[in-house]
Amino acid sequence: MSRSERGVPDWQIRLVPNRSLSRERSGQLALTLQIVRPGEQLATAPLVLTVAEAERLHAALCYALNAEPAPDDAPECRKSIQYSGGRQRF
Repeated sequence: MSRSERGVPDWQIRLVPNRSLSRERSGQLALTLQIVRPGEQLATAPLVLTVAEAERLHAALCYALNAEPAPDDAPECRKSIQYSGGRQRF
């Protein structure tokens, strides 16, 4: 039985379009997210991260994306570097 068949809404948390990461006065980083269910935006809220938390999230995402090819508009850290001898590093 799917979640929607049980009456549980298919909630999603996702990035707010056209809103970028911002730095707070405290030095923390804030990423605005939205909570939605099909056809309805319910709320927006900032995900506030310390620099250390942002570094851990960045590392986890890089690890998870390692097997995926980097799109043309990917940040430099996602693009492979070709070293002499044919080795590739990311």
